[in-house]
Amino acid sequence: MSGPIGTLLTAPFERPYLTRALIELLLLGGVAGVVGVFVLLRRLAFLADALTHTVFPGVVIGFLISGEPGIFPGALVVGCLSVVLFTGLAATRRVAEDATLAILLTGFFAVGVILVSRRSSYTSDLTAFLFGRVLTVTDGDIATTAVVAGAVLVLLAALRKELLLVAFDPQAAQAAGYRVVALDLALNLSIALVVVAAVRAVGTVLVIALIVVPAAAARLLSDRLLVITLLAAVFGMASGWVGLMVSYQVSVDHGIRLATGATVVLILVAGYLVALAGTAVRARRQRGTPNPGTDGAAARAQPGGSAGPGPNPMTLVDTR
Repeated sequence: MSGPIGTLLTAPFERPYLTRALIELLLLGGVAGVVGVFVLLRRLAFLADALTHTVFPGVVIGFLISGEPGIFPGALVVGCLSVVLFTGLAATRRVAEDATLAILLTGFFAVGVILVSRRSSYTSDLTAFLFGRVLTVTDGDIATTAVVAGAVLVLLAALRKELLLVAFDPQAAQAAGYRVVALDLALNLSIALVVVAAVRAVGTVLVIALIVVPAAAARLLSDRLLVITLLAAVFGMASGWVGLMVSYQVSVDHGIRLATGATVVLILVAGYLVALAGTAVRARRQRGTPNPGTDGAAARAQPGGSAGPGPNPMTLVDTR
């Protein structure tokens, strides 16, 4: 295959570092898309954002102790610690979840900044882990990401029904005898694992887009949970591929340096905007052919109508 499309399809396999980067992005895009569905169902986007900052001191400590090989274990330990603290504090109901997240985010991130400021020679290296360095991933990084992705997907598949019940009706789950706090901890640990795995590739700052945007875009396109999950995974993987290829082509052919991680995020956002525009067009066409029998019910379902404020859009899904 020749031409621009052919180049986009074959360029990753011409250079080993691009092949490794592509595999890493495909793994991260797939697992982050699946996790993102549960994040939006439980309205945990702020938690995912907070984790990208709370793992920062773990990145710093691991790097200072053993260099780049120490980044993943350092981030993993601190990420799991922050998740355990958040889940435990939130379960007490004495402090609001958003306040708990804010305290953990600022506290952990401040520790990382202090550590960096005391070792200025490492500052430039650690900055790369805020924004990612996917073109330098190694076979070991890919293996680690594959293990994390497999573990997270198995865990979510095993607890799928329980997690959905907690997402839609936590009181019913608790009354049925499910350990809601343990389920919350399992989901939060899954989010933390994805964040930690993505630190090396897209950075602690950009990983939030990789988790949230594919699921949000998929929700615009379907009401069925299975379809949303599959679309989110495919969208995350495809955005990684396209983002990598766009940054490569622009950098090589036009001499304009584009950060790969940031380019992937821009592709994600562009895809979301396309899905949003398509949904708006479809809704406008549907309004152009109203069904008289459903007008009253539709009006009552709107926010501010007689039925009260609108529900969370992510809960209006078919769980099949």
